Amino acid sequence: MLQDLKNEVCEANRDLVRHGLVTLTWGNVSGFDRDKGLMVIKPSGVPYESLQPDDLVVLDLEGNIVEGSLKPSSDSPTHLVLYRSFNDIGGVVHTHSRHATMFCQACRELPCMGTTHADHFCGTVPVARALMEAEVTEDYELHTGNVIVERFSDLDAAAVPGVLVAHHAPFTWGPSVGKALENSVALEACAEIAIGALSLDPQAAQLPAHILAKHHLRKHGPDAYYGQ
Repeated sequence: MLQDLKNEVCEANRDLVRHGLVTLTWGNVSGFDRDKGLMVIKPSGVPYESLQPDDLVVLDLEGNIVEGSLKPSSDSPTHLVLYRSFNDIGGVVHTHSRHATMFCQACRELPCMGTTHADHFCGTVPVARALMEAEVTEDYELHTGNVIVERFSDLDAAAVPGVLVAHHAPFTWGPSVGKALENSVALEACAEIAIGALSLDPQAAQLPAHILAKHHLRKHGPDAYYGQ
């Protein structure tokens, strides 16, 4: 079942290591088949280097296991909330990458200070609020997804395909598994660059709006002209 998607998700999980986005097993990638309404996700705690496509777990949108003998990632409820809420996404990535997680632990949004950032995120990458005690007790991973969706109630999840969860770590998404992974790589790079810029000048200005718009729209949207 969903063998092509399993292969893609398995390779993307391995790519987390190649891109230096994970330590131990602190991260996971999922993919979603909208026609079938099924999610493929990494099993919980399985080392990336030994991960095989058939190890992946298939869940329906309600979190029921459709296929797989291993336990799905503990973050599965968060991924499912995002697929239910953001209708155009086909992949979700969660990591604890160093620099992006620094912003999460500082509960600080990632400002768009330069064109590198603007190429991938159309403005500030926001912070989702910390969970309340009752939310943690009731269903931690489900409410993690809920606070992300809450934060994007007035934001465009396609234009800013990532979030920093307060005290936790980042999530990114995209129309495909590959794009979600690319956004995770970009988020970590932008966070590292921003930390360097802010260390040089804590009052460093954000990118002017007209430059932000130019750089984002030359890669995204109907008039994009970057690439082949």
